[in-house]
Amino acid sequence: MPREAGDLNDPAIWMEFAKSDLALARAGRMPEVRLGVLCFHCQQAAEKALKAVLLFHRVEFPPTHNLMDLFNLLPSPVSPPPEVKDASNLSGYIRKGRYPLDFFDVQPEEYEQAIQAADRVVHWAEKALK
Repeated sequence: MPREAGDLNDPAIWMEFAKSDLALARAGRMPEVRLGVLCFHCQQAAEKALKAVLLFHRVEFPPTHNLMDLFNLLPSPVSPPPEVKDASNLSGYIRKGRYPLDFFDVQPEEYEQAIQAADRVVHWAEKALK
């Protein structure tokens, strides 16, 4: 059951938000919803999952949306495999997915790749929190 308010330093709450963003990215595919916006939610899912792991290990992080910066802050014992770190390319959706900066929207294949990348980060983070 989702909580309404809580300790911002609680990794479980960050994971709830990560899973919520990922669920929205998966379920949000409708005619009027741009795929770039859904990819933005993929980035948000990965970011919040990484921040949950950092909080769990008591690692302070700056206010950033850059996933590679967050990956680089992880302690070496919990370093993710390369296929999880590859999700750092989701950082491009911080601007691309939220603002009309590009003349072309994300293509369906790119959207599917973003879902898969975010899913890998969220699942890895769940394991890292156990």
